[in-house]
Amino acid sequence: MLKRILDIFGACVALVLFFPIMIFVAWKVAKQMGRPVFFRQIRPGQDGKPFKMVKFRTMRDANGPDGKPLPDAERITPFGSFMRRASLDELPEFWNVLKGDMSLVGPRPLLMQYLPLYSKEQYRRHEIKPGITGWAQINGRNAISWDEKFKLDVWYVDNQSLWLDIKILFLTVKKVVLREGISADDHATMPFFEGSSSGVVRDPHSVIRNKTDVI
Repeated sequence: MLKRILDIFGACVALVLFFPIMIFVAWKVAKQMGRPVFFRQIRPGQDGKPFKMVKFRTMRDANGPDGKPLPDAERITPFGSFMRRASLDELPEFWNVLKGDMSLVGPRPLLMQYLPLYSKEQYRRHEIKPGITGWAQINGRNAISWDEKFKLDVWYVDNQSLWLDIKILFLTVKKVVLREGISADDHATMPFFEGSSSGVVRDPHSVIRNKTDVI
């Protein structure tokens, strides 16, 4: 109950506080990339149930000669890169928090395609609502490996508390200001998760590669 109160209060304050910035970002995205201004994608929420997450667009629509999307590094715009470094693309997610799809703090919602790739232990990250920020985000974000990130997510599931959430929120502000861990080495975004090193059995044909805005 206290966590939900913190979520509602924090989301309301953030939406009011950042409203002028969101208006400017929406105008800038529309001017540079056209519409839609928002990037919407189905992501897994608590217990793996899908919800529609909303962010500001950071990439242009561009395909290669084979008709497939160009690599992230070629599609992300200069302003989109700036938004990611400043985490401005995440601001619309406060609406997801207000709706109850997400929490201020929790494991980041990744791709639906990843669900069959997790080990049993890694899947525990879905026991709680996903968050705008989390324990993994203040301990490396996209600069750490998938295995490290999932271990941090599961640690948070087992150790979550109101005071830990407040600590994570304060440390997140520090990370955003310092712009640490925005991307993995040699990648514009986090590389696609290929599966758990723990030996999970999966059907490779069930994985659809869509790396757009995977953070």
